[in-house]
Amino acid sequence: MSIKKNKKSALSIKKGVSQVKKLDKKTIVKYTLSKKTRKTPKFFLEGILKNNISVLSQAITLIESSKKEHKDKSQEIINLCLPYSGKSLRVGITGVPGVGKSTFIEALGMMLVNKGKKVAVLAIDPSSKKSGGSILGDKTRMEELSASKNAFIRPSPAGSTLGGVTRKTAETIILCEAAGFDVIFVETVGVGQSELAVSSMTDFFLLLMLAGAGDELQGIKRGIMEMADAIVINKADGDNINKSRLAMAEYKNALHLFPASKSGWIPIVKTASAYTKNGIEEVWDTILEYEKLVTKTSYLFQKRNEQAKYRMYETINEELKNRFYNDIQNKKKISELEKKVLSGEISPYFAAKELLK
Repeated sequence: MSIKKNKKSALSIKKGVSQVKKLDKKTIVKYTLSKKTRKTPKFFLEGILKNNISVLSQAITLIESSKKEHKDKSQEIINLCLPYSGKSLRVGITGVPGVGKSTFIEALGMMLVNKGKKVAVLAIDPSSKKSGGSILGDKTRMEELSASKNAFIRPSPAGSTLGGVTRKTAETIILCEAAGFDVIFVETVGVGQSELAVSSMTDFFLLLMLAGAGDELQGIKRGIMEMADAIVINKADGDNINKSRLAMAEYKNALHLFPASKSGWIPIVKTASAYTKNGIEEVWDTILEYEKLVTKTSYLFQKRNEQAKYRMYETINEELKNRFYNDIQNKKKISELEKKVLSGEISPYFAAKELLK
């Protein structure tokens, strides 16, 4: 008895395909970015409004990109998200290195999450001047908060931007607000020039300080204290409690010497411990008191309008600078005049004037 041969047998030999060429790293990156850019701005808007963290993260990546096609697409996304923004409370937090900014933000953030709030943390990480690399370790430092489904932590490399505050942070705030986050914290690298940039994009400015570090009032610029809506002496626990109270009294006396703020708000000084959670609730109550006052007087509306105007001019200045240095003819001229300056043929001021012509 003969058995018919089954053409569909699993044992039958099928024609193979030619070996795929190995993709290099550059090709993979290009393909990944092209996948993002193939998605329409409307796709990003719908995902952001649904609080899709993956889509939100991809949109922020486009905002941070320096490529022209990514810039154009990100601006479309921002414009679409703009009508859904403006409903969050924006809090800028800065302080001397080692003051415990990340621990403090996590303690405050967890308290808010437990109250049913949605919290976003835009943490600016220092970039190396030599390599340009960045640690981006805030998700590691804020382990408990990053695990919460109602929290979003976005560490960004500071790069070469002013004081470590990324130029795109203000635009990222718009996307986070459209995604429904109630409170947005902007954490800076540390005390320095970045405070002006942070105050230009937040509603409340919180300065964290340490007690017992020596020269309490000498160790910080007067200008930064003038910008602060509240000063919190962190790590007020254990043997440091009395020192913290003494530092609080000194800061209170110092604040009396400063002129009154336009908002009518009198800056408050408090002690807190991110480790024991003591004083964290009181800090949040202070922020809410401020929000209530500035909303009632319409100062918050005026401040945000001023901030938007400030960022417009900052963007113009940065774009002009980039165009100037990236112009091919300028690059050649800069190189020529630089040699003449170094050889002493012409002064630096004359060279700059020639280039600006």
